[in-house]
Amino acid sequence: MFRAAIVALGLIAGWISPALCGQELSYDQVRAAIIANRISLIDVREPDEFAAGHVPGAINLPLSAFKVEALPPSSQRPVVLMCRSGHRAAQALAIAQAAGRADIDIYPGSMIDWKAAGGPVVAGP
Repeated sequence: MFRAAIVALGLIAGWISPALCGQELSYDQVRAAIIANRISLIDVREPDEFAAGHVPGAINLPLSAFKVEALPPSSQRPVVLMCRSGHRAAQALAIAQAAGRADIDIYPGSMIDWKAAGGPVVAGP
């Protein structure tokens, strides 16, 4: 837990790049993986943000209540984390990796990039 706190602090302060935590995926990579049903996309924004608009098929696991045990098992599809801008996703990634999960990647552009690229968005829970 101490390591996770140090990594999260480093991410918040900008001392550690999300690139050092997990593979960074582009819009095109995430979109193609969603279409092919090859990833579990986890949105770590708060429920109200998620309900206002999210990537179709994304699962909401808010960072404020984030539990590594709630992530899909590593034996299934790879997990990709996203949020609004990539910052909270990087924090969740650090927590997951500190708990031993090595199969998790990040979409650093997250919803800002997704919307800018014209990706589909749905509202509701």
